[in-house]
Amino acid sequence: MTTVAIDHVIVVVDDLDDAAELLDRTHGLASLPGGRHRGHGTGNRIVPLGASYLELMAVVDPAEAAESPMGRWALDRRRPGLQPAGLCLRTDDADAEAARLGLTPQPMSRALPDGTALSWRLVGAAETFAGTGLPFFIQWDDMARYPGRTTAAHRAAASGITNVGLAGDAEAIARRIGSALAGVTITEGRPAIRSVTIATDRGDVELVLDL
Repeated sequence: MTTVAIDHVIVVVDDLDDAAELLDRTHGLASLPGGRHRGHGTGNRIVPLGASYLELMAVVDPAEAAESPMGRWALDRRRPGLQPAGLCLRTDDADAEAARLGLTPQPMSRALPDGTALSWRLVGAAETFAGTGLPFFIQWDDMARYPGRTTAAHRAAASGITNVGLAGDAEAIARRIGSALAGVTITEGRPAIRSVTIATDRGDVELVLDL
């Protein structure tokens, strides 16, 4: 049986630097440069939280983004502030999840600031980026390089994402996840991530979707 946990939440933003400054100023959470998603027209910054992280994602090349499902998904969702947009679940067996869902794992990578490559495999991302609101799965090729474990100069000590409020077709979401998952609250409604809760030593930080 595979092990599944919350890996990260994508927060689509207008501008990476502005969003990073807002998150630090309002919640005491720092971020680190990520990289470019080549072929998708997007880039990111990482907010490490230990066993999970936030991914601040922005469109950096609108023309390139318009040619990619992930890029178009980001274009449709970018707005001011910190708006949660996508949930990624970590698995230790992408092949098993893919077989269960009748899908094929998709290898991906991005260049790190030091020039080395970070690589992983995704399962079900196409459905997420098609706007279904369903979570997708990730298996990292090297957990020693997991983005959540990198060091950032947080002013509030963070211990991870404790809850994600996920709305949509509750039955379809449950089928996608495969079993009950601690930290994911499912409600019926328009497909969206309604909220993300992060535990810190200053109290919980909650990012709420502006409906």
